[in-house]
Amino acid sequence: MNAKTRDDLLTTTDSKTSWKDPKRYLWLLSPALPVIGLAALGAYAVAPKRLRALAWTGPVLVHAVIPAIDRLVGEDKSNPPSSAVQQLENDKYYSRVVKAFIPTQYAVTFLGAWLASRKSTPVSDRIGLTVTVGAINGIAINTAHELGHKHDKTDRLLAMLALAPTGYTHFAVEHNFGHHKRVATPEDPASSRLGESFWKFLPRTVIGGFKSAVKIETERLERKGKSFWSLENELLQGWAMSAGFFGLTTAICGPRAIPFLIGQGAYGASLLEVINYVEHYGLKREKLPNGKYVRTAPEHSWNSNHVVTNLFLYQLQRHSDHHAHPSRSFQALRHFENAPQLPSGYASMLLPAYIPSLWYKLMDERVIQHYKGDLSKINMDPERHQELLAKYDSCAKSIADKATDNQETTNQVESIAA
Repeated sequence: MNAKTRDDLLTTTDSKTSWKDPKRYLWLLSPALPVIGLAALGAYAVAPKRLRALAWTGPVLVHAVIPAIDRLVGEDKSNPPSSAVQQLENDKYYSRVVKAFIPTQYAVTFLGAWLASRKSTPVSDRIGLTVTVGAINGIAINTAHELGHKHDKTDRLLAMLALAPTGYTHFAVEHNFGHHKRVATPEDPASSRLGESFWKFLPRTVIGGFKSAVKIETERLERKGKSFWSLENELLQGWAMSAGFFGLTTAICGPRAIPFLIGQGAYGASLLEVINYVEHYGLKREKLPNGKYVRTAPEHSWNSNHVVTNLFLYQLQRHSDHHAHPSRSFQALRHFENAPQLPSGYASMLLPAYIPSLWYKLMDERVIQHYKGDLSKINMDPERHQELLAKYDSCAKSIADKATDNQETTNQVESIAA
């Protein structure tokens, strides 16, 4: 054995035994969110007149506090060493962190429903309570996303449980077996197109995702010789969980809880869909001559290494690695240098996504730069295709010329070096 081989083996062995996750306890920030919500609503319940602002804790956290801290803390591009990945995957601590979100999620939802259903609660406070609980249940969809990709039946059941308060349980079916198959193609209802506003995308993805889930589950059951109304239907199971939760909460809190339950569910689901809008905007997999698309690669998802949002969302922003390895646990997800990067973290991109003119200004040229000025490679809104080609023609040519010049310079440098 030569010295280099011996040193490599020693380094590998050392990394297996000595490497520790520097964020190990920071991952507790995600399950801390419903705890913060529960504390805020608990304080509001004690002194609703003095502490009215606490009814709005959720949107303030999601749209102001987390983005501000995200920008302050910055990015972390470091990856765990490959030798430590299996160790991370086998560590049950991380699974417990994810599951810890769910009990407090339900506690804050019940408390919010009770507060919103009281006669003395002002309408403005009811709206605040609704969006606060909706924000927590929207982030809970990410908990469901992490658990739903696992093969263990208990994990998938817990994923449905996390989805039940938003009534969005079909996500567990459509996301895994629809979105991951069609991602970054015009056929995917969860992949947004360049020039498509969030408000245009929202009904397309909600309706398209629901239809896709029904089709996927119907076909799965047919292959087993069972009807859609079989007890094995995961959609029916999820809908029953949501109905049971809504029914029990209404029975306890009264009919005034119904608008709250519907409102928080809709807002929570909309948070999922605005993240979907951000994740693959304008990106498209190339279609091969045989009609199939190329395999999903890092270049087909928008990523971010902003630390704080990654801690709250279980590294969802390392989205390219997630699509490459869907069952890989969040703590082992990696950053890819060649993956397209957002200008800021997901949390900071939510408000711009709601404002089409601001969003297009932030993202359209970034998409064109990613494809080096080749507009034919972009997933565009088909209804605006000609308009967008005309709008970005000069921009695309300028970017293409720069890309050509850069390539020529690189070739010359390599030629001289050779």
